[in-house]
Amino acid sequence: MTAPRLLQALRSPAATELYQQRVNEEGHKIVNQGIAVQTDFNTMCALEYLKSHNIHAEVIERVLLHPELRRKTRH
Repeated sequence: MTAPRLLQALRSPAATELYQQRVNEEGHKIVNQGIAVQTDFNTMCALEYLKSHNIHAEVIERVLLHPELRRKTRH
């Protein structure tokens, strides 16, 4: 038996779909700031911040709702 479509839609994207080469350093900085806003305030504030900077909805969803799927930062 297959999972209902609703459950399929809620699953996290496959890792192979996520890790593409980053091409936009400015977007990277904005996303990092959005993550900081989420940590310091809440998810809705971070969502509005990222939307106001024209970050794609798919990226916003991934970074705010699926932190385990974020790109790893270099230290």
